[in-house]
Amino acid sequence: MNEGVVDGDWEYRPLRLPAGVSRRTATTQLAIHAEFAGWELSRTLLFGDGSRKVWLRRKRTAATLPGVIT
Repeated sequence: MNEGVVDGDWEYRPLRLPAGVSRRTATTQLAIHAEFAGWELSRTLLFGDGSRKVWLRRKRTAATLPGVIT
């Protein structure tokens, strides 16, 4: 699993999506992260081989929230 980065009030997590993942599947996966773990999309990078790297972010809280589901 990729390690997150904490920057001030935000927590960031990179997530790599392989080339075979459709846009619809990627959208569904990211929506699940948003709904159940409080993540939102921060940045997306599309590589020439069709894979994607996305950075998710969420506000840091005192309560423990689940991490990224892989």
